[in-house]
Amino acid sequence: MKILLLTQWFDPEPTFKGLAFARELKQQGHEVQVLTGFPNYPGGKIYDGYKLKLYQREEIEGISILRVALYPNHDSSALKRIFNYISFAFMAMLFGVFTTKKADVIYAYHPPLTVGIAAIFIKFFRRTPIVYDIQDMWPDTLQSTGMLNNNKILNIIGLVCKLVYRCVDHIVVLCPGFKNKLIERGVPEEKISIIYNWCDEQGLTQAQPAKVEYQQLMQDKFNIVFAGNMGKAQALDSILDVAKKVQPIQDIQFVFVGGGTETERLKQRLITENISNTVFIPRMPMAEVGGVLKLSSLLLVHLKKDPLFEITVPSKTQAYMAMGKPVLMAVAGDAADLIRSAECGCVAISENVESIQDAVLKIYHLSANEQLQMGLNARNYYLQELSLESGVEQFVGVFKKVQHD
Repeated sequence: MKILLLTQWFDPEPTFKGLAFARELKQQGHEVQVLTGFPNYPGGKIYDGYKLKLYQREEIEGISILRVALYPNHDSSALKRIFNYISFAFMAMLFGVFTTKKADVIYAYHPPLTVGIAAIFIKFFRRTPIVYDIQDMWPDTLQSTGMLNNNKILNIIGLVCKLVYRCVDHIVVLCPGFKNKLIERGVPEEKISIIYNWCDEQGLTQAQPAKVEYQQLMQDKFNIVFAGNMGKAQALDSILDVAKKVQPIQDIQFVFVGGGTETERLKQRLITENISNTVFIPRMPMAEVGGVLKLSSLLLVHLKKDPLFEITVPSKTQAYMAMGKPVLMAVAGDAADLIRSAECGCVAISENVESIQDAVLKIYHLSANEQLQMGLNARNYYLQELSLESGVEQFVGVFKKVQHD
């Protein structure tokens, strides 16, 4: 099958459905071409080794990549960000119609919404069916993240979304909550498939052993590890409150790996409130994060209470499960359902200190064999249901379906 991947972001930019996705499709016997922009995300500056021009062709691991010009910008200005999106969509329309090879199916990655509009334009001229992969629920995400607060503009975006949903041939979403939301908005159920995201398997499998200082730090402890961004959405004050309450149990230790807007304030709390069973490890590459995760006893996911978070699965969930460790999921909805289905940990109420403490102690008091079994359950579920290989097989099934409809 000949597949055109249409995505504004592609390696070397950080993206869920980039080179690893294209590589696996090729490995499973399909011909893949990529139509994307010049790499500039998240800094808004063109990456070293690239120069902004009208277009550039390159080949990575046998995959043909066509990069087209765009306005590079990712700052807080909504107007500049919109121009970034529109500029790529316009160039993708032109080059998609006139310079890409004939494809059997177009795979379009959302966000941004403008990629969907470009895909529809190409479909109109090329008569190629579209599979539209929704990673962010617009306009909901725009509003909840504060990127856009103008109700008129949000309503217009909502209407354009509905138009795109109607014109594409099939929609793929990353969890049941997204599917339910789309059905509420009038998308036929049979037009939607759920395919969970996978994690950076290569980064995790090539994990280096943790630095000696971290090995010593985590030695002979029951380590509850939170890895990733530490911003307002993660609401980590609740976790520090739990840490304070379990301090009498001397071998329980909370380990935060990463950084964010809240990190320094949280560190200050350790000093002012004398919280001695919590440590912070700075941000590090994924291969090094994997080494720290291997030393964990329990992996923690926590987000503030928000209806939007109940219909998504935080991306660290898959990475945690792939590591084969018990998971404590303090996020309601789809993410919690995933942990229950896999029987690989405990679920707690977000921002509820007592509930999170109970879940921590429940796993802490399990036997070593029971904890090990939870980890094995996590790993097996990941390999069977959430892995890159499994996900790509599911996508190919969808591609074949739209090709023959």
